[in-house]
Amino acid sequence: MDIYLKEKKNTKSSFRFPSLPDKDIELNTSMNYQEYDILKKGTYAFPSGKDALQVKWDGFFWGKSHNNGALNRQWIEPETCIKKLKSWMEKCTVLNLVVSGGGINCDVTIKSFKYKAFGGAGDYSYSITFVEYRELKVYTTKELGIGKSKKGTKKKKKSRTSAKKKTKKTYKVKPRDTLWKIAKKYCGSGTKWPKIYNANKSTIEKAAKRHGRKSSSKGHWIYPGTVLNVAV
Repeated sequence: MDIYLKEKKNTKSSFRFPSLPDKDIELNTSMNYQEYDILKKGTYAFPSGKDALQVKWDGFFWGKSHNNGALNRQWIEPETCIKKLKSWMEKCTVLNLVVSGGGINCDVTIKSFKYKAFGGAGDYSYSITFVEYRELKVYTTKELGIGKSKKGTKKKKKSRTSAKKKTKKTYKVKPRDTLWKIAKKYCGSGTKWPKIYNANKSTIEKAAKRHGRKSSSKGHWIYPGTVLNVAV
């Protein structure tokens, strides 16, 4: 297992954690509820949306004396690690967090990052929390097609071209998606994931290269926002 961070808008700026977390990686999410006090009926609560996913763990940045394969995948000066993560947190930089083999692949920002030196060998302990990034887009009533139509204006008939477009099934990749999961939903079985990969090979490989990878490892690496043709 490895943990990677890459800037969403600048994939050349990346970071690979030199050592794995001290304990398990925690994933937390919950539902929001709107509560109403109804006369003589008591309190009623209704779901009003899901909180953003939070990912957190504790770990260590080991000093030079611990520069060995047992603790570090590839040793990086602890101060360099701290400077990079602290800068991303303070700038609210949107990052792509990938935990290979851990089923985590989503866009995040760093919510909190705490660290402290201990011992006399330049070692640091740290605690980090990420929160899932959700892009918020505000639409005008015109874009949504809301509003009164003018009198005497005829509604435009849908062309055959637009009708054909609707028959084509596409799917936009979401955080934590895998081809297995998508194939199970649209093809009836996760084992049919190669069909989706072969139908979208060019798109998947281009997305992988944009995120700094040589290849997608035959669809293992897919990224949020990639539009796939699932009519296979």
